Amino acid sequence: MLSDLLRIDGTVTLFGERVPLEISQVRERFEKEMLLAAWDRPQALLWLKRSTRYMPFVDAAIEKRRMPADLRYLAVAESALRPHVGSPKGALGFWQLLPDTARRYGLLVNSRFDERRNVTFSTRAALDYLQELHGRLGSWTLAAAAYNMGEEGLEAEMLEQDSADFYHLYLPLETQRFIFRILAAKRILEDPHGFGFDLSDADYYAPIASVGIQIDAFDEVPLALLAKAAGTHFKAIKDLNPEIRGHYLAAGSRTVQIPPSGKPGFQQRYQALLEAHRKDRQQRIYVVQKGDNLTTIAAKFNVPLAALLIWNRIDLNRTLQPGDRLVIHRRKLPTP
Repeated sequence: MLSDLLRIDGTVTLFGERVPLEISQVRERFEKEMLLAAWDRPQALLWLKRSTRYMPFVDAAIEKRRMPADLRYLAVAESALRPHVGSPKGALGFWQLLPDTARRYGLLVNSRFDERRNVTFSTRAALDYLQELHGRLGSWTLAAAAYNMGEEGLEAEMLEQDSADFYHLYLPLETQRFIFRILAAKRILEDPHGFGFDLSDADYYAPIASVGIQIDAFDEVPLALLAKAAGTHFKAIKDLNPEIRGHYLAAGSRTVQIPPSGKPGFQQRYQALLEAHRKDRQQRIYVVQKGDNLTTIAAKFNVPLAALLIWNRIDLNRTLQPGDRLVIHRRKLPTP
């Protein structure tokens, strides 16, 4: 029965701080989020199944800093543990960090990388931010509220309302709901059986298995080349490195995650493939002629226009000039 979902035995805490359910409006807000979370069973099921894939990284970082374990559920409430989910305001990734906030805490966010999508990097930044908020506000519940609405906005409301108790503050409705969404996620993930989810170990998604490989490149490297060197597919490299944007790894030094099976002999295969790629690239240069445009060039060489854009990292609206140099690969489509 639905009423069973709302039955409370003992004291309820979040971040180690007591939730005052004896206050009628607090209990109502709690019950609303519990019912909504429990009603959306496909979403709750995905929370559970994804938890074994990503939570080991989150939990290890929280434990290392001796922060409240319940902070793990903030990521569930923010993103449902999806690396690519975004908001209309520009927040993105596991912890829904805004670009400026992410950069402030050391993450790369540019046209080539967006480290908000990487669970390890973004967790570090989010915990840095939460630690700073806690030091500033003195309460983990207030820190989580400030994480959602911004610290200056929260502090302004605390001053105006003369209260430092989240449960007695009138805040934007999204922030009022946010804390209780975290609490709902906590209760379901801590006791899935009690909410009707009978999962075996095999039902959960496997933890991410990867090893880091140092890539030092003077020029950008196709991710397809890295995949071949690792004995895997392009998609596997993208999935293991969601922070890499596009089809190429930018020049420089970076650790790239690959499947563990691809590590033995990787560097030798990588160097051989890279040398072959450089030689092939030199032979695939087309010099733009007067009257050319991207569409006519694609048609001339019988290649997809989209492929031409990928190979040369150019915008469809770019105006070509005579003498510009384009790379054109005459590859055959792979067959199933």
